[in-house]
Amino acid sequence: MLAAAAAGAAFGVLVAPEKGAELRKKIKNRVDEVVDDLAELLAIGKDEIKDLYKEAREDMENVKAHASEAYSRVKHGAN
Repeated sequence: MLAAAAAGAAFGVLVAPEKGAELRKKIKNRVDEVVDDLAELLAIGKDEIKDLYKEAREDMENVKAHASEAYSRVKHGAN
C-alpha cells in the first residue's frame, strides 16, 4: 500500500510541468518521506514482534509451571 502511494505521488510529480531541477528535488523529497515512513513502520513492527515474543515466552513459562505442578500432584498422589 505504501509503495502504491509512493508510485502515485511520483507519477503525479512526473506529469506536472516543472523544471528538471525542481522535479528532481520533489522526487527526492517524496522518496525520502516514503523511506522515513517505511523505517517508522518497520520499527513499530519490530517492537510489536518483541512484545509478542515476550508474551508467548511468559505464557509458555506459565504452562510449564502448571504442568510441573500437576505432574507433582499426580506423582505424589495428592488431589
